[in-house]
Amino acid sequence: MSKYFANLDLNSLSPEEICHYMEERLRAQLPYCYTNSEFYRRKFQECGADPRDIKTLEDLRALPIFMNKDQERLNAVESLERDGHPFGTHLCIDPRDIYVTATTSGTTGVPTFTYSLTREDVDNFAPALGHRFVMNGLQYGDRVLFIFALGIYATTISLFGLRSVGGVPIDVDARAGSELMLRFAAQTRPRFMATTVSLAEYLIGKSKGIIGREVGDLKFAGVFVTGEVGVAIPEVRQRLEEAYGCPVYDYWAPAGHAIAITCGSREYLGLHAVAPDLCTAFHDLVDPDTKKPVAIEDGAVGEMVVTSLKRQAAPLVKFATGDVVQLSNQPCPHCGFPGHRARIIGRADDMLVVKGVNIYPAALKKVVESFTPQVTGEMRVVLETKPPRVVPPLKLRLERSSQVSDEDLAGLANHIIKAMHDQLKIRPVIEWAAPGSLEKSTRKTPLFEKRYI
Repeated sequence: MSKYFANLDLNSLSPEEICHYMEERLRAQLPYCYTNSEFYRRKFQECGADPRDIKTLEDLRALPIFMNKDQERLNAVESLERDGHPFGTHLCIDPRDIYVTATTSGTTGVPTFTYSLTREDVDNFAPALGHRFVMNGLQYGDRVLFIFALGIYATTISLFGLRSVGGVPIDVDARAGSELMLRFAAQTRPRFMATTVSLAEYLIGKSKGIIGREVGDLKFAGVFVTGEVGVAIPEVRQRLEEAYGCPVYDYWAPAGHAIAITCGSREYLGLHAVAPDLCTAFHDLVDPDTKKPVAIEDGAVGEMVVTSLKRQAAPLVKFATGDVVQLSNQPCPHCGFPGHRARIIGRADDMLVVKGVNIYPAALKKVVESFTPQVTGEMRVVLETKPPRVVPPLKLRLERSSQVSDEDLAGLANHIIKAMHDQLKIRPVIEWAAPGSLEKSTRKTPLFEKRYI
């Protein structure tokens, strides 16, 4: 763990010196974006700023938001209609020079080609994407069972990272079904697995019937999960680690270059930002409602804002990610990591307002999980009107476990409601679902059940 950062030059620098390193790149990136993208030229002009005057991270934080997912989608529509490509008007290169492209998951709307990269971009990002796995035990030649929806999707970018550090991905498309996934796991004997929390949980119940072995018999040295808030909840992590018989790590890379991973601490200490030289995501937060800057201090809560620091094809400038996090800038008490860490609170566009109280589904799930094994942990937030405002009471559909009788459900519901009130200041209505009736997804399990038109 002495080589905390993927860029080895950063490991000998203080936090202040790392910020100066980032600012040097910032002073080159912003004029590049201004020169090569009409969208960014217009945004700078609209706020009366000259990119050459943005010299520090503090200067950057003073700029307004330039783009979010909705604006990115509009950029894509405009470039497709006018220029014949879907990469957006913020593209800074000839589209013919794109080496690889991948989209967001589309769980919050039409997918966008955020992950459009030149060959130089890939070479720049890949070592950091791979380094986070090395930090937690990946060695040269290790096989990694890599199960996601492959092809055009963002998670595919991580394959460049694995290969750059000598990992050997056994990449199986999640849409192929659990039988193929598990048979490849048994046949290739990978040392690690990378997937979503939902799919890791789903395979636990399928393994014995398909390959005649429990998932723990596959003897993984570690499981890497991403895409969902899960292992930050102690009960979820314990359930996975007991089943697989190995550590489970949370990893992340919003926009492809806000690269982070957890360490092996028993306590969840946040995602460690291993590549601060690639973007500003862990150094720029705004209030999710007002979009005003939030001071970057230990314990700060806000929506992450990405500005690329070394990106050619489709750099992002003041891009509001929608990810609301709690930031730590103190060294990790377990592994000593000296950089910034973040705990995901939820998505800004998932936030609900119940009688003036802001609620994130991740917080609801954390309370629900504390009642396992009486519940399975599967849940849906029932929406009868368009969010974010909810006409009280909030309704939750929870999956009971098979060990709970019908007579016990009312008492269990009362205990959950009390815990929700004590921790979140709300009193939801509980609807019960039969064991196994809330389907797990091979990608991201949905948080909401929408009952409005």
